[in-house]
Amino acid sequence: MMDELLSRVTERTGLSPEQAKSAVETVLGFLKEKLPAPLANGLSSLVGGGEGGAAGGEGLASKASAAVGNLFRKDS
Repeated sequence: MMDELLSRVTERTGLSPEQAKSAVETVLGFLKEKLPAPLANGLSSLVGGGEGGAAGGEGLASKASAAVGNLFRKDS
């Protein structure tokens, strides 16, 4: 999955593969610091190609999406 992510970032931004890798690693590092441990571990498995990607991927993706949304949500 990491290769696909890097490829998409490279294609959509025009960054070199090395720049895309640096950007993706920076974002993933930030998310791993900010997400609750179970989600951070799942993110590592998902992006790193671990088994968490195939089996509970959809549920993990939904939880990760909600958690990331909460990080950037503005309180009214």
